[in-house]
Amino acid sequence: MNIFARLTAAATLAATVWGGSAASATEITFYYPVAVGGPITKIVDGYVADFSKAHPDITVKPVYTGTYQDSIVKAMTAAKGGNAPDVVILLSTDMFTLIDNDLIEPIDTIAKSESDQAWIKAFYPAFMENSQADGHTWGIPFQRSTIVQFWNKDAFKAAGLDPEKAPKTWDEMVEFGKKLTKRDASGAVTQWGLEIPSSGFPYWLFQALTTQNGAILANQDGTKVAYNDPKVVDALQFFADLSQKHDVMPKGVIEWGTTPKDFFEGKTAIMWTTTGNLTNVRSNAKFAFGVAALPSKARGGSPTGGGNIYIFKTGDKAKEAAALEFARFLSTPEHAADWGIATGYVATRPDAWETEAMKKYVADFPAAAVARDQLKEAVAELSTHDNQRVTKALNDALQAVLTGAKQAKPALDEAQAEATRLLASYQH
Repeated sequence: MNIFARLTAAATLAATVWGGSAASATEITFYYPVAVGGPITKIVDGYVADFSKAHPDITVKPVYTGTYQDSIVKAMTAAKGGNAPDVVILLSTDMFTLIDNDLIEPIDTIAKSESDQAWIKAFYPAFMENSQADGHTWGIPFQRSTIVQFWNKDAFKAAGLDPEKAPKTWDEMVEFGKKLTKRDASGAVTQWGLEIPSSGFPYWLFQALTTQNGAILANQDGTKVAYNDPKVVDALQFFADLSQKHDVMPKGVIEWGTTPKDFFEGKTAIMWTTTGNLTNVRSNAKFAFGVAALPSKARGGSPTGGGNIYIFKTGDKAKEAAALEFARFLSTPEHAADWGIATGYVATRPDAWETEAMKKYVADFPAAAVARDQLKEAVAELSTHDNQRVTKALNDALQAVLTGAKQAKPALDEAQAEATRLLASYQH
């Protein structure tokens, strides 16, 4: 039975299980960040059904909460209204916000058995960087990612490039980009060499460039940023130069949501996006494509991204224990592998890659291992206290520079000043 047939069957079972749950069952609410409907909800419903079957004393009520942004607002509003959800998947970068609002339990204070402690240690260290702070584990990696580059092999061949080789350095990216950018008789571009999105969360894509240039944007405690470090300024200048000087990328802001569509339609030969788009690209690209680690300059690397499992404070020990049981269930090696195969996210623990399902998948589709292999050079996604406002200061600077409204250094000096002001109260 294929995954979607199996999950649809499981979803049907879920309805039966929920309908017949015992009155004595502990009920927990699970917020998951996706709009209602579609394959993802079927997968999650299937997991819930499987969990209910194995744990008849626990009833899980999934609530699909929209975007990550919608989800944190809904979770915080519900918690402050005395009706906190029990288990929530939110961005790993929301960790400090949740801690500062006293909304989540440190998982290591509930997960005390030897088996629990081994579970906490089972995940890739790169993902735990955005899951631990102040000596505690606050989140468990669930749908996590790195940024990878996808390239159109047919476009490479047509441009006289080796279709099996993606650019490995910044210089190669510019050189390949020039060969891949095509114009019609009137001079209008019909195919760009490259698209790096700069809407939605531009800081994340930009952080790949700062990492490759040898800069780290924030400290581990989330209390200081280095937005105007000379290496960061250089990285932003390069980002702007891709469109404004080298002319290999569209000018202005490139939309996160439409970049995959541009790739499918042949409007760009290379795109940077989350590995979470892997299944989407595999399903929709009508041409041979490749997946590679991002190019390097001083070093290689990408920030990690994506969502963690958090357990909210409710004061109800039975609910907390049930929430922990569900978190453990969602993050077993088998589920981590299944989720990675179904979605394209990186299976979050090494032993997931040793499951038969994952070994078969990687043998059939080696590109699936690229994001995992890039983890050894990955850094924590930018995350600080007062995260939304501190990140917005950087996003505003990026968009001002990419649209030509400001120069890199003054824009980043302003962003640094604003972030320093916002973080002043968190420095001890």
